[in-house]
Amino acid sequence: MRRSSAQGVMYGQAVAEVAGISNSDMECMDILLLEGRVTAGRLAEVTGLTTGAITGVVDRMEKAGYVRRERDESDRRKVFISVIEEKAAEIGKFYVPMQEAMRKVWSNYSEDELRLLLRFANDGYKGVLEATAALKGVIDTPPEQRAKLKMPPKSRR
Repeated sequence: MRRSSAQGVMYGQAVAEVAGISNSDMECMDILLLEGRVTAGRLAEVTGLTTGAITGVVDRMEKAGYVRRERDESDRRKVFISVIEEKAAEIGKFYVPMQEAMRKVWSNYSEDELRLLLRFANDGYKGVLEATAALKGVIDTPPEQRAKLKMPPKSRR
């Protein structure tokens, strides 16, 4: 799992390089594709980045032509960030080889095995969310108080 995750990061970094944006900007764009049109505040919330950092991300992606800012029709103060679909499709082409490779792998599994793997992936995602929240709690604790926190024992696996 760690090797696959690390390789996925490396693949994404290579795609970001070809796209002319940073890997973190690429990850933010992926979140935008998953979330849909969102405010900068929501993007900051989902990524854990500050609103100031998100402003920089959006500025860079807008300059590169991957996203646009759109004012809310009912509240002109509210601004949404939207992916420009045509540009996202250009990047998407670089993921086709990975998608084809995964389809080939998945074709060797039965429907029941695929359902189990999907459950495993979804449960794993929930575990990562839980671990992220716990880590954020540690990060938000002043350094001098961190030693008092109860940390789970290290796994021997």
